[in-house]
Amino acid sequence: MTSKVDEALGYEQARDELIEVVRRLEAGGTTLEESLALWERGEELAKVCRRWLEGARARLDAALAEEKSESGDEDGHGDGGRDSG
Repeated sequence: MTSKVDEALGYEQARDELIEVVRRLEAGGTTLEESLALWERGEELAKVCRRWLEGARARLDAALAEEKSESGDEDGHGDGGRDSG
């Protein structure tokens, strides 16, 4: 479960911390317990990043749908209703 602090992280902050977690895991030299804690933190950070990216995708999709509806493209093919065949 993602904490309130994690939810407040911006995409770049979560991504940068995730990169650091991965670097530390790849470098080795940590105990099993430390490695597990790092792995769990990495999973939480990945969820935060995924949520930000999904939100960005939804905003882009909404903007593109709005643009299509304003341009009168009713068939959704981007060809102005012309038959492409």
